[in-house]
Amino acid sequence: QVQLVESGGGLVQAGGSLRLSCAASGLTFSSYTMAWFRQAPGKERRLLATISRNGGNTYYQDSVKGRFTISRDNAKNTMYLQMNSLKSEDTADYYCASSSASYYYTDIRYFSSWGQGTRVTVSS
Repeated sequence: QVQLVESGGGLVQAGGSLRLSCAASGLTFSSYTMAWFRQAPGKERRLLATISRNGGNTYYQDSVKGRFTISRDNAKNTMYLQMNSLKSEDTADYYCASSSASYYYTDIRYFSSWGQGTRVTVSS
């Protein structure tokens, strides 16, 4: 049974940094594309970034390019999201997800397993 568990969310001031983690179990972690999504109150869940199976390729949504960095450590079955220069509009629930497709398939329909989410609140 696949299980993805996010951690690292919390309250941070605008301009600050936060690092999220996603711990995976029940799957061969290195066989899956991984991704981070977020969902703000009253809005749809949106893709932020993907990372290929070996970590060699990444995709970022334009709004977070240069501020967020996705990475993974296959030896630890863990994916990370380093978030810098945080803005109030980054406030959302953040989710990790896995896909059997390559990293460049970014539509939400490709992602079959999801974590429960971790909340990030950025204060002004």
